[in-house]
Amino acid sequence: MINEKQPPVILALTGASGVQYALRLMQCLLDSGTPVYLMVSKAAQIVLSMETELKVPAKSVEMARFFTELYKAEAGQLEVFSQEQWTAPIASGSHKAMSMVVCPCTTGTLAAIANGNSDNLLERAADVMLKERRQLIMVVRETPFSHIHLENMLRLSQAGATIMPANPGFYNNPKKIEEIIDFMVSRILDHLKIEHALSPRWGER
Repeated sequence: MINEKQPPVILALTGASGVQYALRLMQCLLDSGTPVYLMVSKAAQIVLSMETELKVPAKSVEMARFFTELYKAEAGQLEVFSQEQWTAPIASGSHKAMSMVVCPCTTGTLAAIANGNSDNLLERAADVMLKERRQLIMVVRETPFSHIHLENMLRLSQAGATIMPANPGFYNNPKKIEEIIDFMVSRILDHLKIEHALSPRWGER
């Protein structure tokens, strides 16, 4: 059931490795009843085909139907926007979403957002979150970080974004890849203030 009191969350997938984090996050958001505005870059579509066995359609309407069926979401709970869809609600500060997560985030996307490029809908949506003083979470996936990467992260942090590199902890002694993924997704959900029981918290049994 869609939670009418929960504002939509914008989820943007870029071409970095680690698309499993985004898929699990999407599933958890939909399971919680949260409306989701989804963007998947062309590079992210390639990564999806490389890192998963999913055959995700490229067209927005078909992609929305695919993920709605995959995660058994409510009709209309998930909306998908293309990178060139400038009439999408998230291109304006008047939209209802209060949070945006870029997961996984390439260093190229990081640089574009840090410099306010707004050359596509993803970058524009992130720019809107910053100018409206809303929540922007950047799940950066790269190693090692160059001086330029670090400067861009600092710039965004100073602008109000949360920099959350995909660095899962191992103090819970994970036995499966899914547990490692859930650790990272649980931290994102914590920042979104969405209840979950994905992984034990430090100090809890």
